[in-house]
Parts: sequence; C-alpha cells; structure tokens
Amino acid sequence: MMFKKTRFYQYFLLMRLHRPIGIYLLLHPTLWALWLASKGQPSLDLIIVFVLGVILMRSAGCVINDFADRKVDPHVRRTKDRPIASGLVSSKEALYLFIFLILLAFLLVLQLNFFTILLSIPAVCLAIIYPFMKRYTHFPQIILGAAFSWAIPMVFSAYLNEVPLLGWWLFLTALLWTVAYDTQYAMTDREDDLKIGVKSTAIFFGKFDKLIIGILQILVLISLSLIGFDQKLSFLYQLGVLGMAGFFIYQQYLIKDRDPARCFEAFLNNHWAGLVVFMGLALSYL
Repeated sequence: MMFKKTRFYQYFLLMRLHRPIGIYLLLHPTLWALWLASKGQPSLDLIIVFVLGVILMRSAGCVINDFADRKVDPHVRRTKDRPIASGLVSSKEALYLFIFLILLAFLLVLQLNFFTILLSIPAVCLAIIYPFMKRYTHFPQIILGAAFSWAIPMVFSAYLNEVPLLGWWLFLTALLWTVAYDTQYAMTDREDDLKIGVKSTAIFFGKFDKLIIGILQILVLISLSLIGFDQKLSFLYQLGVLGMAGFFIYQQYLIKDRDPARCFEAFLNNHWAGLVVFMGLALSYL
C-alpha cells in the first residue's frame, strides 16, 4: 500500500509494468529469433541481455507514447487516467524517465558486438517517432511493427555478426503480425480517435478491417510455416503454428461485431498466439 502512494508508483504506471501485454508481444518474436539464430542453443547471457532489453524498450516506448499523447489522452475514455493525462507526472519527468530507460538499454547493447550496437540506433529512432506518426499517417501500426520486430535483426547480428535472409524474413513476419493485432487494439479506440483526429489502420481499413486482419493473419501463418520447412524444424513447431491459427480464428470471432471490449480481448489473446509458436519452436529443438 505504501508503494502506491510513492512517486515511483506513478512511474511504474507510466511504464505500464502493471500491464505486461506489451512486454509479452515484444518478447515472443525476440525469443523466436534467439532460438532460430542459435539453432536451439541460445546462450544464457544473450537471453538475459535481450529479455532485459525488451522490458526496458517497451517501458521507454510507453513513456514516450504518453508524452506524445499528453494532449490527446485526456479526451479518450480508456487513457484519461494515465499519469501524464491526469497530471500526476509532468512532461519533463516523463522525458527524463525516457532518457534514463534508453541509457540503461544502451548499456545492455554495449555488451554485444559493434554491428549490433549500430543496429540499436534505428531501434531508438523507431521508438521515438512511432507515437507521433498517428498524427500524420493512417499506418502508425507499420512503424510499431518495425519497432516491435527490430530485436530480431539485432539477435541475429549478436550471434552471427550479420543479418541473414532468415532474420529479415522473420522480421517481416513479426511486423505483419504486429499490424494485425495493433489494428485490433486500434479498433477499441476508433470512435474516440475519429473525434479527435488521430489516424490508424482501423480507421483506414473501415468496413474491411476484419477481412484485412484475417489476410494478415493468414500471411503470418504461411510465413511461419515456411520458415519451419526451410529450417527443417520438427512437427512440434508446425503444431505451434497450428495453435496460433486456432487463436487467430478465436480472435476473428471476438471482433466480429467490432465491440470495443471484445476487440481489446482479441488483442490480448495474441500473447497466447505468440507463446504457442515459441513453445513449438523450443520443443522442436529438443
């Protein structure tokens, strides 16, 4: 109870550590890359570096996102009580916290090779520009997809000192998955976003939103399945992909009426979709 009364609790909320779904969605593709790049034998030190990096970068992304949306969030039902929107954390404090988190993440990257350090620069740039894109384009989800998937080329670089075709193939697959689930997320705020002039794929796709999400999900499944065949992974991996397909079908059921609460439930369900693929991948290397 005492912690909830401290300043650090507001920072905890600002980083959304109480809602780890973003960490999970960022972590799953990173783990896919760790197992594929190492042929199922990832080193403990790199696992620690990338898992901590995921937590720090997702936290930093939440902070800079709320800073960018500080004049928008008070007008959206779902976000009006966030620390900056409610005035409990100042914009200056948020910027200092963002810089602190980025510096911690950079200290982690310094443990890796020079090429991976160079690749960390676009990661920071993507984290910074994403929150502002919703004012200029209907496709901020693509920028988010690149940001959430950028750990993949960094993982391959850390292991191989290069990013092979497999790394970029997996990167594109994860990007498509991110666009699909973040469109579900955007569907929950569509009415508010239309009122305040914020853009998203959910608004751009309009009445074709469910269809396009379905197409993106099919492309993700095909791509992941082909990666399995290319890497000669066992049937256990393909069972994981099949499990993801089952979760995608369930998500289509959830969003069928475009009810905001059900669309948000579909978004959250992607944690299990990503986890089951990782489980199949890890088991296939045993």
